[in-house]
Amino acid sequence: MTEISVANVYKYFGETKALDDCNFRAKQGEIHAIVGENGSGKSTLVKIMSGVIRPDSGEVLLFGSTPTTPIEAKRLGITTIFQEVLVADEASVTDNLFVGRGSLWRKEFSQQKKRTAACELIQRFTGKAINPDTVVGQLPLNVRQWIVIGRALLCKPRVLIMDESSAALDLDATLKLHEEVRRLRDTGICVIIVTHRIAELVRFCDQATVLREGHTVGELEKSDITEENLLALMTTSSGTSSVAASTKGATNRPLREPVLKVSNLKLKDDAAQFDFELARGEIVGVTGLDGHGQGHFIRVLAGIQSASNGSPMVADESRRFVSLTSLEDADRMGVAYVSGDRNREGIFKNLSIFENLGIGLYRRHSTAGGWIDRKPIANKFEAEVKRLKIKIGKKTDKITSLSGGNQQKVLIGRALAADPKILLLNDPARGVDISTKQELYKTLQRFTAQGGSVIYLSSEIEEFFGFANRVVVFYEGSVFRIIAESEIGEDNILSAMFGHTSVDLEYTHEDAES
Repeated sequence: MTEISVANVYKYFGETKALDDCNFRAKQGEIHAIVGENGSGKSTLVKIMSGVIRPDSGEVLLFGSTPTTPIEAKRLGITTIFQEVLVADEASVTDNLFVGRGSLWRKEFSQQKKRTAACELIQRFTGKAINPDTVVGQLPLNVRQWIVIGRALLCKPRVLIMDESSAALDLDATLKLHEEVRRLRDTGICVIIVTHRIAELVRFCDQATVLREGHTVGELEKSDITEENLLALMTTSSGTSSVAASTKGATNRPLREPVLKVSNLKLKDDAAQFDFELARGEIVGVTGLDGHGQGHFIRVLAGIQSASNGSPMVADESRRFVSLTSLEDADRMGVAYVSGDRNREGIFKNLSIFENLGIGLYRRHSTAGGWIDRKPIANKFEAEVKRLKIKIGKKTDKITSLSGGNQQKVLIGRALAADPKILLLNDPARGVDISTKQELYKTLQRFTAQGGSVIYLSSEIEEFFGFANRVVVFYEGSVFRIIAESEIGEDNILSAMFGHTSVDLEYTHEDAES
């Protein structure tokens, strides 16, 4: 029996056709993936099923009813975790988890029971004892994501829709999320997942529906959900069989000339100190389980955070090394930073697409009287839109009119438009489809071929294959292992992430799939 049915649905936003005769069917007791490139209509479909927006035409039935508001969807048992990490930063963990429970006149739980449940839930998800009274804005992105997931589970849904809910999670946390999803499926709940992590959905989804340009182009059973089949349906191009294989061929050969270095760097008092150098023309991958220091490291290099000891040194035009301790230093020295947490550290939601990309150029193109020369900025804007293949309507539209992946492209375009020498990318492809990732890899390889240097942090280790010159793995707040290009592979990286010096110890790829 089909409990969820979307038939012949169309949805327009102005002249943009978001959904074009879209069809989708799902039933309880299954994990069903919705797959497609950025801008293919996935999030629009999710919002229609969640009652957030209404279709222009077509039929939407959830358990025989058509929700036209989020409240109606909730009454039907539909709970949605949207792509953005929606938390109240100034409220506590407990209040974020239980917001919307009960009513104005009746409390469902006492405050003490809420606090106890909050402690147990976050401990189960993160393995950390977090004070339930902690203000959520002080917590890292992955913990905030777990709070959103926990809030959804507390609703005891009949259907759980997860729009890129693992994008903010590292490998270990993603495996825990998979366990939770399987548990829900086994209790008869329908779990609908929107994800760009192809390896993830191949591993544990029962059904997959593929969208392209707002149209349903394929429905796959579990046995047919393979990387090759999904990519063939998602893209119009042929001959792409895997993420790794489709990255551009041989990596560039970096020069021996160092452009950035740190000596005796200690990220926190109880962590081991380490040295690091970045060469001109080099792409260095950085990874580790969440909380092991890799995010802190890249933010230190960007001048955003400080270390317990030491600071980065960047080569100037005369090849003398100068200390970098602030964002102003980074901008002056040609060091650009791109965050994967675009809502908190990237986009300006009330500004246009043009302003979001060009804002970093305003100072260098302003006159003595304070006027901004917009023509060179407009030229840069058009060049980056073309280079990164950013799908936009009007450049004056708000940045929020774009899909999450295209918003991320705008942030990358902003960094590239400043003509940096060094790019620091903090999980830049989070929530981005395979085609967009491939274009990003090509862009970064062209950047390094012209003498630029890249440090690329990712929670998806397959991003490094055929792309990075070496991979730095962090463990317990310090560099645990540096993996040479010839040794970059899943087992080597995984074992280092878990603190093992070789793959024949305790953790291997088979453990990740179990």
